[in-house]
Amino acid sequence: MGIFKIFSKEKKESLDKGLEKTKKSFFNKLARSVVGKSKVDAEVLDNLEEILITSDVGVDTTLKIIDKIEERVAKDKVMGVSELDLILKEEITALLEENNSFDTTEYELPVHTDGPHVIMVVGVNGVGKTTTIGKLANQFKQAGKSVVLGAADTFRAAAVDQLIIWSERVGVPIVQQGMDADPASVAFDALQSAKAQNADVVIIDTAGRLHNKINLMNELGKIKRVMSKVVPTAPHEVLLVLDGSTGQNAYEQAKQFSVATDITALAITKLDGTAKGGVVIGISDQMRIPVKYIGVGEGINDLQLFNRKEFVESLFSK
Repeated sequence: MGIFKIFSKEKKESLDKGLEKTKKSFFNKLARSVVGKSKVDAEVLDNLEEILITSDVGVDTTLKIIDKIEERVAKDKVMGVSELDLILKEEITALLEENNSFDTTEYELPVHTDGPHVIMVVGVNGVGKTTTIGKLANQFKQAGKSVVLGAADTFRAAAVDQLIIWSERVGVPIVQQGMDADPASVAFDALQSAKAQNADVVIIDTAGRLHNKINLMNELGKIKRVMSKVVPTAPHEVLLVLDGSTGQNAYEQAKQFSVATDITALAITKLDGTAKGGVVIGISDQMRIPVKYIGVGEGINDLQLFNRKEFVESLFSK
């Protein structure tokens, strides 16, 4: 049974609305950069480079895109500025495809013989980690899957309290031991509880401290080892949540967490509140970690499975 259907009219409208600020900022700048120009020349490419960088695509990724367009300009000899949108769209789509970003119409929850599907969620405080967990739990439940939450971010009382609120809102059980409990112990209990209930999926929240990478690395490693005692193949996913509105700072966080643990997928939140949607392209390219979910609104259904074609189509829709 597919869990996340993404081609519904409502999902497309939500995506278009969520990327509205990015689109407006990007295309306003692009339109100004080609005023009085009939063909793509060095000046247009310089302006495009600046636009992409200021849209938080990132320097390295921007240079890749510009190099590709320069190759096409050299090959075609004369390229009109009217073609620039289409060429840019094609190159960004190709870049996301090259980086193994998701491109699917639905997500099927994997089934494991040794227990439930285990998702360990990491990310710094304030990126929307707890909200993402709540929204994921809701989508799984709406798809008929049984979910257990584990409140293993025990270094902030607010983190445990927020997850309890989400568990009540969504109507799924939570395993928690309060603030200052051993995170690995909470994760262990959550998996045991889920296994006893024959649950389909467990989502484990973890602390997001970055002030000491060694401590963070050791802590996440311990949680993984303890979970594997209950479900030998766990965790099946390590999902890093990033705040898209922070632009290139999100990329720096991704780099630091990739040192601390093996990240398997990314969730990029708060894209609706910023003109920095280009960060999705840059992070996907630089990290070589697939973007799996994007947050395009505050509503409980505004977390979407990322689809590169739909994302680029929406980004370039006028």
